[in-house]
Amino acid sequence: MSVTKEQLFKRQITLSEIGKEGQDKLQKASVLVVGCGGLGSPIAVYLAASGIGKIHLVDFDTVDASNLHRQVFYALEDVGKSKAAVLSEFIKKRAAFTTVSFTDTPITKENVFELISTFDIIVDGTDSLPTKYLLNDACVIKNKPLVYGSLYKFDGYVATFNVLQKDGSYSANLRDAFPEMATDVPNCSEAGTMNAIVGLIAMQQVNEVLKLITGIGKPLANELLIYNSLQNTQLKMKLKPIVLKEKISNLFKIQTYFDAACTLQNSDFQISAAALKERLEDSSLELIAVLPNLKLPFKVHQTIPINEFNVDTIEVDFAKTYIMVCQRGINSYRATKMLKKKYPALNVLSLSGGISGY
Repeated sequence: MSVTKEQLFKRQITLSEIGKEGQDKLQKASVLVVGCGGLGSPIAVYLAASGIGKIHLVDFDTVDASNLHRQVFYALEDVGKSKAAVLSEFIKKRAAFTTVSFTDTPITKENVFELISTFDIIVDGTDSLPTKYLLNDACVIKNKPLVYGSLYKFDGYVATFNVLQKDGSYSANLRDAFPEMATDVPNCSEAGTMNAIVGLIAMQQVNEVLKLITGIGKPLANELLIYNSLQNTQLKMKLKPIVLKEKISNLFKIQTYFDAACTLQNSDFQISAAALKERLEDSSLELIAVLPNLKLPFKVHQTIPINEFNVDTIEVDFAKTYIMVCQRGINSYRATKMLKKKYPALNVLSLSGGISGY
């Protein structure tokens, strides 16, 4: 079916604040969406449906069954497929006037400037703290606005960082809210989340992008919106631009922004769920959970949170095989590598895919 822009965007153009001029601005705009999960997938779809002319998606991950309760633009038959590829095809079928492309490898310190360089607005739809700080710092250095969103259980956070102000300065960035990257904040796979808060925060981010492009309303610049879905309450944290480009440029030189979730894991250090199920009764196994409060389908011998995992204080028995367990197989792999580095001859394996894949 062939449609015109006037037909497709009639309800939006009818708004006097948007009109044809605002719709033309959307058509000429380009947006980079990093992350195609709970936040990024609806963000990309709604931006395309709004008439954004060019969207590029970045996500290295594949669709997992545990994603589907909140990542509603994927289907059961998409499990195992590239998120970026599947979402790109979904958008192409519904957004006749949007050019969509994708990158299905991780965004890193080495490629971040190349990826953000040609886009007007960068949107953070990730659940990775290192990636959030990487995007923030790169956007500050290259003078790009960043629409930020994050989640923790029933709370959501939204802000528009690094916006050019009338006096030529730039608004606050992520480091003005949280100067240092926390090391013990679990992502949604580890802490859990409900789909409603994910959708609410994604739509807030879409709203920020549309306001920035059309020039209507007031973006969340120099403030961080914090929303709690259980109480339906929200507050705005006022921010001041204190951590400026020079300092962030110096930080960028020395920080790695390394995220274990974005790296390939050595299969020799892993055990599949099927293999573990066959060996659970083996008395030579020592199972260690590296996250507290895990809902486990089997008993473990020890629980040592990853932020307390000190190989120098762990007594090992070389007659045993150690199995590290966590939610997704990321922190357990970290613990496995730590033990293998200290004791190369020790039999130690990480449960591949974690409890989510068991």
